[in-house]
Amino acid sequence: MSKDTNQSINQTNEEHKDTLTNRQGHPITNNQSIRTVGNRGPATLENYDFIEKISHFDRERIPERVVHARGAGAHGYFEAYGTCGDEPISKYTRAKLFQEKGKKTPVFVRFSTVIHGGHSPETLRDPRGFAVKFYTEDGNWDLVGNNLKIFFIRDAIKFPDMIHAFKPDPITNLQDNERFFDFCCNSPETFHMVTFVYSPWGIPANYRMMQGSGVNTYKWVNSAGEAVLVKYHWEPKQGIKNLTQKEAEEIQATNFNHATQDLYDAIERGDYPEWELFVQIMSDDAHPELDFDPLDDTKLWPDDQFPWRKVGKMVLNKNPEDYFTEVEQAAFGTGVLVDGLDFSDDKMLQGRTFSYSDTQRYRVGANYLQLPINAPKKRVATNQSGGQMQYKVDRAPGQNPHVNYEPSILGGLKEAKQYGKEYTPQIEGQLVRESIDRQSNTKQAGETYRSFEQWEKDELISNLVSGLAPCDKRIQEKMIALAEEADEEYGRRLREGLAQASKSGSSQKPLGNKDADKAPEKAINKGHEADPY
Repeated sequence: MSKDTNQSINQTNEEHKDTLTNRQGHPITNNQSIRTVGNRGPATLENYDFIEKISHFDRERIPERVVHARGAGAHGYFEAYGTCGDEPISKYTRAKLFQEKGKKTPVFVRFSTVIHGGHSPETLRDPRGFAVKFYTEDGNWDLVGNNLKIFFIRDAIKFPDMIHAFKPDPITNLQDNERFFDFCCNSPETFHMVTFVYSPWGIPANYRMMQGSGVNTYKWVNSAGEAVLVKYHWEPKQGIKNLTQKEAEEIQATNFNHATQDLYDAIERGDYPEWELFVQIMSDDAHPELDFDPLDDTKLWPDDQFPWRKVGKMVLNKNPEDYFTEVEQAAFGTGVLVDGLDFSDDKMLQGRTFSYSDTQRYRVGANYLQLPINAPKKRVATNQSGGQMQYKVDRAPGQNPHVNYEPSILGGLKEAKQYGKEYTPQIEGQLVRESIDRQSNTKQAGETYRSFEQWEKDELISNLVSGLAPCDKRIQEKMIALAEEADEEYGRRLREGLAQASKSGSSQKPLGNKDADKAPEKAINKGHEADPY
């Protein structure tokens, strides 16, 4: 056997000085896809590279949230209609909070911006978080989503990279459009979300007048153990209002807390904000007739094929008594579901389900669920104890305190009897690390662009041109190509706008902003001289 042949057999990968590795020094050969059963999922637990990556990512900030740091919250209730559209809701789910018309469930809602810190302006171009904690009779249910109904990526392993690219530069500590577009143009699945974020939908007027969405695909399960895929949508009864870049900058010049103030003041004066909860339902299969995968959270489900169905409404009627105790310590997780609600194989959802609860245990502590804002409003009895800041033991009345395990015949805790039939989908396929098949990265972005009013299109192009003009030419060309693929007019207007735009200035400024890079010099020129004292 020749030396060259022997070398090719033994060589497992090619590594250079700029090769990505994990913390163990292992070269990363696939940083785009987690390991799954088939390319649609579900994911497997032995995804070491992903777990190392996402676990480290969850611990990058102390103690502020890595994302969604800037937030406002309020208490209220959810009132069920007892129906799903015109049908009994029991046909689709056995979740108790939905079954009875007029049934009210206490809720706590936290609204937020995503990328910037705890005291950043609420006028910045950014998605908005929309997280609802339902204190149901079966325990807590957290519906953790955003104001926009889609997301930038479809695979959880890319989440830390995405947030790194969108956050301030690690050297300058300035948000940089070039870093943002560098990630996005090399991850074409982001283009639909970019279209929304750079339009007026990227700056909601306030928290009360924005939509909400669960973003991910979940499942509902009925008493017979039958399941459907479901997406959640919150529709504000106050109407929807968005801001242009210029309007947002004018508001920021006078008040960078305007959305928090708006929510607080509205509740104080008794103008309680309301949202109606709608769902879209789809049979639990791959739906090969669609040109996208229903588990792909970069996609909208067309409402003409999967109509919105009303299931209830939410009213916020009480402000927090203490911001830190309630809003800052509120901890949500996509894995917090009650009987009748279930996970889908959505790879982003499965990644979030590990990450969210993991980061809360780190950020707030192992006993974060004992805090009143996070604790369910029902009895809790577990065999868990210890950990930082424990202030009680979750013990049942009459439980033998010597027995902190199960099973036992010595007075320990017992399993609950389940009446609803378990949903047991058949899963088969090879373990792979691949993207899903039907990607269709730009089609819906084109449909969204064509649905915009003319002023929204103008604002979108203006904001994209402002952000892209100082960027590397290769990034510009990639973004133009995505726009052209989405819609001829979209691509043409972006190309023409960039051809006419000034190439001077820096990309280091908030997303969509035109002149922020001139602010340091402007401050010097406008500053008033003073003598020392």
